[in-house]
Amino acid sequence: MTTPNDVPHRLFLAVGRLSRALRQAGAPGPGHGAISAMATLDIQGPLRLGDLALKEGVAAATMSRIVATLVESGFVAREPDPVDRRAWLAELTDEGRRTLHDLRSERIRELCSRIERLSDDRRAALEAALPALEALLDEESDPA
Repeated sequence: MTTPNDVPHRLFLAVGRLSRALRQAGAPGPGHGAISAMATLDIQGPLRLGDLALKEGVAAATMSRIVATLVESGFVAREPDPVDRRAWLAELTDEGRRTLHDLRSERIRELCSRIERLSDDRRAALEAALPALEALLDEESDPA
């Protein structure tokens, strides 16, 4: 029998292992932190380094290294901040957007392949669990 404490532990391990398996199944590319930063820039638009670090939950020095690598790869450009001439904004380039799209597509294809190998009952259970999983990501969610 599963105890209440088993569920968070099993979910944590399963999500981590699935994420790692999807990363490893694809072609080499930017690391997890870089992909996450690119996705944030894709959604939010250009951001100051400190704001991007805050949204990603990492130190500014860590984000500085990530962004420097992304700039060097051509995935992110540094643009002057129109509000403060001393500052700059990190902005996802067209190449960065294409790369992000390709990585997502590749990982979704791998995930589809794994889901197709599940039994009908397990696919149905996975689909039924999606609203609860999505609610875990919604800070404003109603616990009901």
